Amino acid sequence: MDKNIKAKVMFEISQIDKLICDCEPLLDVCKIKTLDFIELSAAAMVLHSFYNGIENILLMIIKYYDKQLPNSNKWHMELLDKAFTSDDKRKQILDIALKEKMEEYMKFRHFVRHTYGFQLEWKRMEALINTISDFWKIVKDSLNVFLSDDDKEI
Repeated sequence: MDKNIKAKVMFEISQIDKLICDCEPLLDVCKIKTLDFIELSAAAMVLHSFYNGIENILLMIIKYYDKQLPNSNKWHMELLDKAFTSDDKRKQILDIALKEKMEEYMKFRHFVRHTYGFQLEWKRMEALINTISDFWKIVKDSLNVFLSDDDKEI
């Protein structure tokens, strides 16, 4: 992988690390109570930012290897699907075991983008926000495997 692209991917990874670290007080609150409107809104923004960061990483990697990005009206899902497949240009980016949970984060991000804050529901967010730190560790490990294997191919 081009060193500039890899540096950009590593920067995005560091940004998600910072997001998870900075929202730790909110994550602690999420584990002990049902959130009020302000806390729900903050948690929704964290989930939205989290998935956006992952999608930014996938966009950079897939554009680099595939030379083009999906462009249908379902491009977000197509991009995510590409992350779990390999072809003659690259190996799969993410472990297939992450796919179902990653789709949940993507769907929630889509919901947040197209709704009003008062429509947020704790029951829809609770599992996503309460597992975000652990899930990020697994996703980051999968990305690091991809990046380290890519280094070996150079």
